[in-house]
Amino acid sequence: MIELTEKDQKQLESKGIYKETMLGHIQTFKEGIPFVNLENAAVIGNGILKFSDEEEKELISFYDSKLKDLDILKFVPASGAASRMFKALFAFLNAYDPNNETLQAYLERTNDKDILKFSAGLERFPFYDKVMESIGASFESEGEKVYKFVAELLGDNALNYGFYPKGLLPFHKYANSTATPFEEHLKEGALYAGSNGKAKLHFTISEQHEQMFGDEFKASGPKVSSDTGVTYDVDYSFQKASTDTLAVDMNNEPFRNEDGSVLFRPGGHGALIQNLNEQDADIIFIKNIDNVAVMKDAKAVADSKKVLAGVLLKEQEKAFEFAALLDKGEADDAIIEDIKNFLKTNLNVRFSEEFDSKSNSDKVNILKDKINRPIRICGMVKNEGEPGGGPFWVTNSKGEVSLQIIESAQIDMNNSQQADILKNATHFNPVDLVCAVRNYKGEKYDLLKFVDEKQGFITGKTKDGKELKALELPGLWNGAMAFWNTIFVEVPLVTFNPVKSVVDLLKDSHQA
Repeated sequence: MIELTEKDQKQLESKGIYKETMLGHIQTFKEGIPFVNLENAAVIGNGILKFSDEEEKELISFYDSKLKDLDILKFVPASGAASRMFKALFAFLNAYDPNNETLQAYLERTNDKDILKFSAGLERFPFYDKVMESIGASFESEGEKVYKFVAELLGDNALNYGFYPKGLLPFHKYANSTATPFEEHLKEGALYAGSNGKAKLHFTISEQHEQMFGDEFKASGPKVSSDTGVTYDVDYSFQKASTDTLAVDMNNEPFRNEDGSVLFRPGGHGALIQNLNEQDADIIFIKNIDNVAVMKDAKAVADSKKVLAGVLLKEQEKAFEFAALLDKGEADDAIIEDIKNFLKTNLNVRFSEEFDSKSNSDKVNILKDKINRPIRICGMVKNEGEPGGGPFWVTNSKGEVSLQIIESAQIDMNNSQQADILKNATHFNPVDLVCAVRNYKGEKYDLLKFVDEKQGFITGKTKDGKELKALELPGLWNGAMAFWNTIFVEVPLVTFNPVKSVVDLLKDSHQA
């Protein structure tokens, strides 16, 4: 049993973490987190839907016809700091001295592909003019120019973009202006997440950046509102300290900082299920802050979102009808069979072999449990080598088979059968979700009841030169939604435009 000091107790209280939660983390480290058990890769015809152009038009029309009666929210995980995006540039500042080496010699010596792309595309970055205005022509070589450019971009006393949240960096350059991802999300929101002239967006951000986001909304909001004719309701939340996870040493004892305090670490994006749980709407679109395209692709992106929302509304309509029948006690043998087939065919729910031999009352209870769940429609793009969670049929520890979004770290790559299933995956999820979080009575589900705690991650880290183990919570669109009813739909590649590295801004999808 772990002995907690008075100082430990106060630390837990200040974070809002229960002692039982901390002990649960320790137990997870001791037991480990099992690999998932893949049954099959979800592919078109077996877990992923693909619609014809005509079907897509019909779904878009269906969604548009319902819009005026819908309460819609766009939920944007936006906590990401830009420092990771500039990792290659920070390394370049440390590794290169323009006084001692030409840029060409540096590139040949290091084979630094990121800096090669960065320097070749310098004038195509949306911040090029702003940086050049600051550094002027005070350089004598290409190497010195690139070095001074990067130093101005990242310097503490310069633009300091490494401190910025990703959402507030200039991503796109238009004829007379640049646009941040925040602004692009506002524009997008008007196209598919607005109703009756209003659009509501919720951004999860770091507390230290709240003022910066507020300033950006004051600067860009009125112009976007004027251009789109839409009024915006924008609010924010922070990742809660109570979702931080304990770090342990290699003996599974709490890892202690040099001052004796216990080390807690942010629990990853899975912590945001708490933030999502505090939101309520008929439909919630979820999309990462850095996944925005230039406006020439906006209609294609919006149409794709409307297709997903159309699927959601159609399936939810039928699910609500069946859920009401079950509650009224009007389900005879034929209706029970209808509901079972709907759940299996439309919502990808799988039933145990014993289901058919159970009594009617037991069947009704099982059906009630299966149908009264939040629903997520997840866009899936064809896998072209980009990293991301993949769609799979998975069997959990209770023998239940379901559709899940699984990261490669959750798969036992030493198991040849599991590795082969991974190779068969044809699609991946670009964090493109449309969610329904209410039951047929309009009551919001408690989303925390649908999390699979066994889908977290344990990773090795170091601090102060000592090894430690860190715990990441089940991902927001992975294990945190494991027990939702799930539908996967193929969406076009134009909907996937993440910026993980600064050089991604040179891709066509980010060039206006």
